[in-house]
Amino acid sequence: METESSAVEIDGSVMEGGGQILRVSAALSCITGSSINISKVRAGRSTPGLRPQHLSGLQLVSAMCSGSLLGADIGSTDIRLTPGKIQSGNHTADTQTAGSVCLLLQAALPCALYSDASSQLVLKGGTNAEMAPQIDYTVKVFKPIVEKFGVHFDCDIRMRGYYPKGGGEVMVTVNPVKELQPVVMTERGNITKIYGRAFVAGVLPYKLAKDMSAAAVRTIRKEIKELYINIPALQEKEMACGNGNGIIIIAESSTGCVFAGSALGKKGVYVDKIGIEAAEMLLRNIRHNGCVDEFLQDQLIIFMALAKGTSRIRTGAVTLHTQTAIHIAEQLTQAKFTITKSEDELSTDDTYVIECEGSGAVNKHL
Repeated sequence: METESSAVEIDGSVMEGGGQILRVSAALSCITGSSINISKVRAGRSTPGLRPQHLSGLQLVSAMCSGSLLGADIGSTDIRLTPGKIQSGNHTADTQTAGSVCLLLQAALPCALYSDASSQLVLKGGTNAEMAPQIDYTVKVFKPIVEKFGVHFDCDIRMRGYYPKGGGEVMVTVNPVKELQPVVMTERGNITKIYGRAFVAGVLPYKLAKDMSAAAVRTIRKEIKELYINIPALQEKEMACGNGNGIIIIAESSTGCVFAGSALGKKGVYVDKIGIEAAEMLLRNIRHNGCVDEFLQDQLIIFMALAKGTSRIRTGAVTLHTQTAIHIAEQLTQAKFTITKSEDELSTDDTYVIECEGSGAVNKHL
């Protein structure tokens, strides 16, 4: 066993100070084989320490790497993960709440890439939940871009679940890799396609979905006049647990970049406002002329850090989540990141390039 002193000390309150620190550090611990001690977990949050969402994610990662996990309790602010060998096969995680299945996947996916065979992850919780990507984002935006690194996974949405009940379920099948390849995305190109989905589930009337869609289309039209915008309104039937409504709008560019804006219905919020919020988020992420939106930005950091070679990604303003992921990745791997302001003629005041000399993590089990 490793000695107590050889664990990497991670400050869970640093920078963004949220659950993302747990997800990135646990995944990298699992892949690199370094033990980690995380202290001050979510120290600045209104409910500090581990929530069910974070606990189930850590337990999933620990199970995937035959690890031992200390301090794994709701409300705990100090945890230790000592990883073992990464195990392929079937793994299940259940937040037992509307905790996001997409955030569970953020922690588990990198680990599954470094196992000896394919893994099936059954993830239960919220599929379209606040403060997290919607599952549609994971499938339509995150998936095609991480595939450029050599990541291959399939996502079967078995049941959708919403706040506060949860009850959603996805099954993700992940194939292992020998190593990840670096990705260069520095040319945005033109926006060629805008589409999406507006949904209602449970007892909510179908008209809400139509109104969200119409408000979103109106908002985008003011700025982008030349494209047909296709946002069908959907009533989720058998495949949904509980009540919910929301919208996601996706834009694709001529060079294969994908962006999104999304929003979920909340009690007492007029539905037009939900559609407008999603549309404005999408427009904001198209204006900076970067190649990824503000949400994909931080989700790609771990893959850039693990890849063999130099990745370069053009982005909008660098988010605190991204800076935090970089900080953790540099603590746990040999990756080196640099952020430079983009100065070409297509740049705005908020256009940057994130470059990473990856650590070249090799899958020892393949």
